[in-house]
Amino acid sequence: MCWFDIFYSPELARRVYNSPFPLVDITITPDDEIMQHRRIAILELLQKHIRQRDLMLLLEQLVTLIDEGYTSGSQLVAMQNYMLQRGHTEQADLFYGVLRDRETGGESMMTLAQWFEEKGIEKGIQQGRQEERQEFALRLLSKGMSREDVAEMTNLSLAEIDKVINLI
Repeated sequence: MCWFDIFYSPELARRVYNSPFPLVDITITPDDEIMQHRRIAILELLQKHIRQRDLMLLLEQLVTLIDEGYTSGSQLVAMQNYMLQRGHTEQADLFYGVLRDRETGGESMMTLAQWFEEKGIEKGIQQGRQEERQEFALRLLSKGMSREDVAEMTNLSLAEIDKVINLI
């Protein structure tokens, strides 16, 4: 059995896989040229620049591409997932807020807002738990309990217990 036989059109598979095809190095393709690629432009642009220090520098180009209307909902979801996993920006709320506002369907980019909200809630919960442990440690220390016992009961390190003591 020949592996071409597993294709719907074995003859087409032979022509495609037995002849040379061009490879494109997107990293050397000028951004202006990428911007002309319509439906795939937004993903190419991100792929080219995903490792740059701050994706905020791409915001204007991304907004332009979204406004042109060539980007499908599934491409926007792929874009946001790729940016969340691999991208970086110091102004994430502003960056994703602008993209969400420009996106016409609203649904896919809302998941970014939900993601940031969830991340903020988790951070707040962790911070609240830490403060509660510290307050509990203060009460135990004020009752004369040893630092070691307080650390064990509150799951705080001795260094954290010392910080709590210094707050008194």
